[in-house]
Amino acid sequence: MDALLLACDRLSTLVGRLFGWFIVALVALIAFEVVARYAFGTPHAWAPDVAVMAFAALFMMGGAYTLAQQNHVRGDILYGMLAPRTQAGIDLLLYLVFFCPGVVALAWAGWGFAAESWAIGERSGSGSGGPLLYPLKALIPLAGLLLLLQGLAEMLRCVACLRSGQWPARRGDVQEVDVDELRARLGTAGPAAPEAAR
Repeated sequence: MDALLLACDRLSTLVGRLFGWFIVALVALIAFEVVARYAFGTPHAWAPDVAVMAFAALFMMGGAYTLAQQNHVRGDILYGMLAPRTQAGIDLLLYLVFFCPGVVALAWAGWGFAAESWAIGERSGSGSGGPLLYPLKALIPLAGLLLLLQGLAEMLRCVACLRSGQWPARRGDVQEVDVDELRARLGTAGPAAPEAAR
């Protein structure tokens, strides 16, 4: 079962990293538009729409990655003091009551939005020849399915933890830097206190 869970983590991480490159595209697009608008006086009506669409794609397709990395918002102060079995029981209950219905509704409704958008060849309202919207809307059910797949992996982790009392292995990725831990590893002290500097 661990191999299956880690495979779900790998898929979510791969998709998250792939769509993470949209940040670079967003920066390039906004820099291009700023130069075009202020240096050459030739703004593009489509640029704001494309920027919003790129951000929307990044946001939607990063959901499963964020879940795989356990970076969604939660009350870690109280949650972290609980025993693993209690954590797993709470998580499983919340996944079943809130997560699954919400994500299934997202994928179901997204499928309808995407199908209608593809059928009419929907474009942005930024004038004639605006950016195509249907590729973006096609990401809604895809993001829902990826999120649901990762959620099922998380629920299996909860069940395994309820049985064994320990959380199964998880595939890690980039984490926030803990400055104090980094200093301890490097053997360097922090900045001198004002009293010590005198």
